[in-house]
Amino acid sequence: MKSVPDFSLEIECNKKYIAGCDEAGRGPLCGPVVAAAVIFKNHNNIENMPLISDSKQMSAIQRENAYQWLINNPNVIWGIGQCSSQEIDDINILQASLLAMKRAINALSVSPDFCLIDGNKMPADLQGKAVVKGDAKSISIAAASIIAKQTRDKIMSELAKKFPQYQWDKNMGYPTQQHLQAIEKYGINEHYRKTYRPVKERIDKYDCA
Repeated sequence: MKSVPDFSLEIECNKKYIAGCDEAGRGPLCGPVVAAAVIFKNHNNIENMPLISDSKQMSAIQRENAYQWLINNPNVIWGIGQCSSQEIDDINILQASLLAMKRAINALSVSPDFCLIDGNKMPADLQGKAVVKGDAKSISIAAASIIAKQTRDKIMSELAKKFPQYQWDKNMGYPTQQHLQAIEKYGINEHYRKTYRPVKERIDKYDCA
C-alpha cells in the first residue's frame, strides 16, 4: 500500500514557516540538478488541492496540474535552486544536490524556521532534519519534488530545441538506449556531466584513439 503524504511532520515541528525541499535530476547524463523548496503558509486553509504525492508516482498530467496549482497559489511560497553540469563535475552529484537544495531554500521570499529535506543528508548550515523517502511522508517535500521535476523537465525541453538530435525533451537526459546511440553518433557538448561513466567512457575512448 502506497504511503500518502500529509502535514504530520510539519505539525510535529511546531514552527511557523516549515520548508519542504527535494531535488530532481541526479541520474541524468546531462543538464542541471534542480531543487525546489516549498512552504505552505497555512495548513488549515487549503482549498481545491490536487493530488500531491511523490512526483515519481504521478502521471505527467497529474504532475503538471499540481505544479500549476502550487506555483499560482497565494498560500504557497516556493523557490528554485540548481547546479550546472560543470558544478556537478567539480563537486560530485551528492554535494551538488545539497547545494541546489540550499540555493532553493535561500530563494524563498521568507526564511524558514525549519527545513524538511528529502533523503538522509542535510545541506550545511540549515536548521532542520533529513527525512528518508520524505516525498511519501510530507506534503511540503512532495510539493517540492513536483516543482523540481517539472522545472527540470521544462529546462531540458528548452535545451532540446537547440540540440534536437539528443531528444532531451523525451529522455530528459537519462541514459536510454536511444540517448546513448545519439551520444555515440553526435558526441557530447557543454551540458553533459563528464564525470558520469557513460560520458567519461566515451571521452576516454576518443582520447585514446
